[in-house]
Amino acid sequence: MEVHPTVHSTKAMAARAVDLCVALLHEQPSIASVSRILRDHGEIGELDLSENDLTAMRAAATRLREVLGAPSTGEAAALLNRLLAGGAQTPRLTSHAGATTWHLHVDSGDDAPWGEWFLASSAMALAVLLADHQRIPGGLCAARGCGRPFLDLGGGSPRRYCSARCATRERVAAHRSRSGSGAAPRVPG
Repeated sequence: MEVHPTVHSTKAMAARAVDLCVALLHEQPSIASVSRILRDHGEIGELDLSENDLTAMRAAATRLREVLGAPSTGEAAALLNRLLAGGAQTPRLTSHAGATTWHLHVDSGDDAPWGEWFLASSAMALAVLLADHQRIPGGLCAARGCGRPFLDLGGGSPRRYCSARCATRERVAAHRSRSGSGAAPRVPG
């Protein structure tokens, strides 16, 4: 049986970045939950994450969230340029000793600290997608009280919500506001 190595596309790296940002900034991150996301996105081998790694990754997620929440493509590009200038190294190809397909890394090495790897690889992926699509490749949910980052690579109008659930909740709230019924109908009981 032929083993197919993990493919690391730019879209897959950006999706991983957003999933990690959500977990690190909007959930109760743990070594187990972050490891699960990394595994779901194709990371192999011993992960050996520590609490210090989670702290560094959370700091990176905060900076990446700023990119996704930028008010314009130009500002997102400027933020990405600063992230790349401050944290990216010379691009290099790696296949992790044949365990994956060939892909670019801009961190300091295959054994770079998790926070460095996360920030550099995510900034590179978002920068490539911004250049490819000429717009911010995602956003922050516009639903009140949410603000979760999301990936948006579709054509047409940019997305405003992270999920159908948030979009529906906002539509219902707007309808209730317009109709003057700020509360749900009472059910006799």
